[in-house]
Amino acid sequence: MHMTVLFHKENGIGYLTLNREEALNSMNYEMLCDLQERIKAIHVDSDVRVLIVTGAGEKAFSAGADLKERKTLNESEVRRNVKAIQDMTNSLAELPMPTIAAVNGYCFGGGFELMLACDFKIAVSNTQLGLTETSWAIIPGAGGTQRLPRIVGEMKAKELIFTSKKITASEALDLGILLKVVEKEKLMETCEALAGDMLKSGPVAIKQAKYAINRGMSTDLQTGLAIEAKAYELTIPTEDRLEALQAFSEKRAPNFTGK
Repeated sequence: MHMTVLFHKENGIGYLTLNREEALNSMNYEMLCDLQERIKAIHVDSDVRVLIVTGAGEKAFSAGADLKERKTLNESEVRRNVKAIQDMTNSLAELPMPTIAAVNGYCFGGGFELMLACDFKIAVSNTQLGLTETSWAIIPGAGGTQRLPRIVGEMKAKELIFTSKKITASEALDLGILLKVVEKEKLMETCEALAGDMLKSGPVAIKQAKYAINRGMSTDLQTGLAIEAKAYELTIPTEDRLEALQAFSEKRAPNFTGK
């Protein structure tokens, strides 16, 4: 049986791969359900301290919704699919550990929205990206109208969404959508290097910092500072905090356990 989603983990890093290479990793209902189940499992997996999300093959990260499937669906089934991708991207954004989108090729529509739900986005240099939904007489429905303007500003987001414009990786980098643009053979190595840098830090601290940033970004400064104070509180009684101080005094690298 063909698996629409692949997952494995090693050395604290989880690898989640969209596995419909023959369909440019477009997302049909089966894949959306499989992604949601896998993301829910990752949420509570303490072995996964950083997650890398990518697409199978070399052509596409994800071309978005499976339009061949979409053409066969009635209105209620379309609503079902849209709800599924909304739930999936929100679950991805809510993961407690850092997430990295390794954008290995075309990244359009729902694939772009999946990328936006990740904390970091690194793409290959020879690809294109875009929210192309309005050219299909629909709108981005999995966070695109909300997450993109928070990155690039309202006016630029409107231009990209209203025109269905496809942009290059270097343009996306300039807009702050991408963290880095790399050559194809360096993509996974670059993502793993970023993951490795984060693995040196305290796991509880990383989770609390992510929580504070994500929650704080959607509120006013004073509320955000209160969220930060609460998040800090949770790091104080941890074994890792004491281990960091002990390691400093012994002039060695800390051995964090996530406790």
